[in-house]
Amino acid sequence: MRKGLRLFWLLLASIAVLSACGAKSQEDVTNGLTKKVDDLKGYKAKAQMTLTVGTEPQIYEIDVWHDKPGNYRVHLKNAKREQSQMILRNKSGVYVLTPALNKSYRFQSEWPQNSSQAYLYESLVKDVLDDKEAKFKTTKDHYVFETKTRYQNSKMLPTQEITFKKGSLEPVSVKVMDSNHQPVVTVKFTNVEFNAKFDKGAFDTKKNMTSAQLEVPVMSNNADNEFTVKYSMVDIPGITLKEENSYVTDNGKRVLLTYGGEKSFTLIQEMADVIPTTSMEMIDKNGEMVDLGFSIGAMTGDSITWNEDGVDYVLFSTDLSPDEMVMVAQSVQGGAIK
Repeated sequence: MRKGLRLFWLLLASIAVLSACGAKSQEDVTNGLTKKVDDLKGYKAKAQMTLTVGTEPQIYEIDVWHDKPGNYRVHLKNAKREQSQMILRNKSGVYVLTPALNKSYRFQSEWPQNSSQAYLYESLVKDVLDDKEAKFKTTKDHYVFETKTRYQNSKMLPTQEITFKKGSLEPVSVKVMDSNHQPVVTVKFTNVEFNAKFDKGAFDTKKNMTSAQLEVPVMSNNADNEFTVKYSMVDIPGITLKEENSYVTDNGKRVLLTYGGEKSFTLIQEMADVIPTTSMEMIDKNGEMVDLGFSIGAMTGDSITWNEDGVDYVLFSTDLSPDEMVMVAQSVQGGAIK
């Protein structure tokens, strides 16, 4: 009898041990993510972002710094071209630096709290926690969530797949998907350092502009004002390119592309002015900061403005929805074909 009881208690103990070693539930993982974010003092992360809007994928390197509570530095660099932009948030505000033009844009923005950010750890965790219908699965080494997004064009990019590493809970990858469940933005993290240390002035606007210009020198003003005209690659039923016009202005060539049909929009392109290195221009931007993937733009009720490769772009429409405006702007990077 004693032997039987002993075997019984050993069996119960074994079951308890096996249960404790079993797979973690979705609630266990979300609780772990919550604690991780709460305990973090800050982090540094490196990632590669692939944007698949247009004729061919565009690849960007991303360097992220975050020091709690409100300091951010996100450096986006094109892997092939001499192009970079930097988003800075410090006690003075939110800035977008364009080193090649020697310009700094200041926004009145709640960034990054106002939308999903595929390269910010705490934003990814927030998306997981906010979506009570999030799907969850485990693999050998990872926890994988599928959640809703909070992008400006969330109707076009409604879901994302977020992968965390077991144990450390550091981000591994993010796939932001369209309504057909196809990845449009893919972010793969190559290095994450939790509770990183930062030097004094790490989030200073002028210091970061100077350091960024060591990697991407200030452009010279294009005397010929020549640039490659780019076209919207997005396929919106009922909308086609109706007219292309080129004008000569005091600042050089300006190109107007007029699209029409069921809805209409205009895309304006011209070379940007480059500020001499002897001074840096600080510009207060109207509108909401919008992340186009390859560039940071400013969005008002009927327009989006941005810069890429030294060319200023203005997209204007009273017909397109905000989601469609962002989608069109993102597709302009696709290439110079109609």
